[in-house]
Amino acid sequence: MRATTIKIYEDTKSDLDTFREYKNESYDEVIKKVVYIAKNVKTEPELSIETVEAIEKARERMRKGKFLTEEEAKQRLGL
Repeated sequence: MRATTIKIYEDTKSDLDTFREYKNESYDEVIKKVVYIAKNVKTEPELSIETVEAIEKARERMRKGKFLTEEEAKQRLGL
């Protein structure tokens, strides 16, 4: 796939940052997640709420320092 550059305002970037589940999550992943939620909120509201709650739980784990770095995850997975 080809990549592209988009221009967004700093406040939009800050808003996207609030949806990050882990430090190195790419903006492409975050945007796909937000688009997924937006597409499904009307047809499957329970699933969308569940997704948002999972993001909130992940943020709380990060605040508490309960996460693996990429290197730690690779070691656990034997990569």
